Amino acid sequence: MYLLFRDIDEHNKTKAIDSLIVDSSPKPAFFFMVIMSVLMASFGLLLNNAAVIIGSMLIAPILSPILSIGLGITLGDNDLMRRSGFTIIKSVGYSVGLSAMTTWLLWSVVGGNELKTALNPEIISRIEPNIIYLFIAIVAGLATAYARVKPEVNDALPGTAIAVALVPPIATIGIGVAFLNLEIISGALSLFILNAIGIIVAAMFMFSLMNIYSKKNVVKHAIRKVDREKEELTAKVEAEKARQE
Repeated sequence: MYLLFRDIDEHNKTKAIDSLIVDSSPKPAFFFMVIMSVLMASFGLLLNNAAVIIGSMLIAPILSPILSIGLGITLGDNDLMRRSGFTIIKSVGYSVGLSAMTTWLLWSVVGGNELKTALNPEIISRIEPNIIYLFIAIVAGLATAYARVKPEVNDALPGTAIAVALVPPIATIGIGVAFLNLEIISGALSLFILNAIGIIVAAMFMFSLMNIYSKKNVVKHAIRKVDREKEELTAKVEAEKARQE
């Protein structure tokens, strides 16, 4: 175990924390990618197309704020946990609403009435969670947290995003809302919560082994930097509006 962590230097830890804070901040770009990923996931689920669903997982950014919650718990940083939790809740709200609307439009307008009574295998697989999914999420969380601080293994990140499959269950919740089907909603929500818990627990364990405690000030600095950039962008937009008026 020592050999696994001995070549992780302080610079890589700092860089990983900075990128994690940036990637999990509630910014317009983040929510745009969430919207794109949930649209792809919804289409893939409704079409029973695994390739499209995999594509949605590759562009989904929602794994980052879940890892940030694990980092926040490890450091005892309430601000980071609160920010990351807000990002996740807002992302899930947008995603469920958009998925429900997409499903309703395809069902009512385009003509997909058969979807209501004949759920395909891709949807069914997201509403039947079991304990094995928790173990998968833990393994994926361990791999993702480790890869975050090891630049040479960053290529593994897309694979862990596919393995843990966070976006499809959220899109499935929206499908259940559109069909007013409590079984779909509860099953998909259980799967998402199971995955999230597994990732958070794994991230806490991995960050603890990395001795990340000394980087609490780095987290504060990264949060202030993101907030400052957001304020500057807002001020720039407001100034542009005032100039046009």
